[in-house]
Amino acid sequence: MYENAETIARWTGELKAKTTMDPVLYDAYGVKRGLRDKNGKGVLAGLTEISQVQGKQLVDGKEVPCEGKLYYRGYSIFDLVRGESARKHCLAEECAYLLLFGSLPTSAQLREFSDALAQSRTLPQNFTRDVIMKAPSSDVMNTLTRSVLTLSAYDPKALDTSLDNVLRQSLILIGTLPLMTVYGYHAYHHYCQDGSFYIHHPDENLTMAENLLMMLRPDRHFTDLEAQVLDLALVLHMEHGGGNNSAFTTHVVTSAGSDTYSVMAAALCSLKGPKHGGANLKVVGMMDDLRAQVADTTDREQVERYLTRVLHGEEFDHSGLIYGMGHAVYSLSDPRAVIFKSFVKRLAQEKGRQEEYALYAMVEELAPEVISRERRIYKGVCANVDFYSGFVYRMLDIPQELFTPIFAVARMVGWSAHRMEELINTDKIIRPAYQNVCPARDYVPIEQR
Repeated sequence: MYENAETIARWTGELKAKTTMDPVLYDAYGVKRGLRDKNGKGVLAGLTEISQVQGKQLVDGKEVPCEGKLYYRGYSIFDLVRGESARKHCLAEECAYLLLFGSLPTSAQLREFSDALAQSRTLPQNFTRDVIMKAPSSDVMNTLTRSVLTLSAYDPKALDTSLDNVLRQSLILIGTLPLMTVYGYHAYHHYCQDGSFYIHHPDENLTMAENLLMMLRPDRHFTDLEAQVLDLALVLHMEHGGGNNSAFTTHVVTSAGSDTYSVMAAALCSLKGPKHGGANLKVVGMMDDLRAQVADTTDREQVERYLTRVLHGEEFDHSGLIYGMGHAVYSLSDPRAVIFKSFVKRLAQEKGRQEEYALYAMVEELAPEVISRERRIYKGVCANVDFYSGFVYRMLDIPQELFTPIFAVARMVGWSAHRMEELINTDKIIRPAYQNVCPARDYVPIEQR
């Protein structure tokens, strides 16, 4: 392994000097960095019926910001949450059926689908021992990516991209990803942190959320409210349009004709980034730093001064970002955060963590004011779903290492829906254009350089 730090630093300097482009060139050639224009509107790259993300509406022929809206197959996320059955914490299963098949299930269809997922919650013989336990990692997302790719070796039809086979594989991955997530963490906790090691097999009579809590906890116990909140978290993280980074990755890799396991591994790699699925970890870290740096976290002026310093790159990770604030589409509100907040408050009361909830609520109120005052922005700023999700997971005693993997467990449904939509409707490989701005040069023989 090459470890010459001095040489690496020198080469890095050369790389930056020869690769850095003048930002003016992007405007000169009409390039929209991040495939978005300056007001956050994304470049139209495809069509989808799976979900709609709306942060603006037409008023007198002009687009103006509106309260954020999210639709799953045409159904408002607010209506889906309000319509949750009280009989069991299975809204995640109901929404998974909706996203995959395009309609809300009947009771019989939901039972059939839930049974199919229950039957899919099993890993190949010795997979846990040979794949997960023998190479534990503190990065559970990397464990998941490796495990998903390895799972292909156990599938005799791994490379078959016919729609019925892809649907079968999607059900397998939706069913097994929670197991790989929890078992991957337990292996890391035992072998790398000297913790206890236990493996609970999933219960076919429990929902996706209930199984996650049961498998994660030594005593297998959880409360109804805990299961309800995690079920809700899975629903809110399940899908968010075809343009988000991991969903678009799914479309891109699918368009190349790749197999399901490779597509989902690529999506996992996309999601783990701190600008995407890893953002909730940054929020938790920032809030921990706030409590460490601010003497009185009930004092609005002290909290506001801290947030100002964060924005100027003087606190936390010096990135200049207040994590959990802002979204590429939403400006006035993120509907997922709005829904989450009411349940977060109930859970905080059950857990005796009202003071911590009050601090989150204060930061949610102050941060947009600080950003608006200190930064030139093109649209409003609101709390996004990542702002509260880390706090929720902490109250559920979910280890920090699992924050992003649980996001992946939920989003596997959306990725599967997008993959099948791409297979059904598109027969062209996705290939956008990049403008070359390097001038042609004459070759110089090595002895003359």
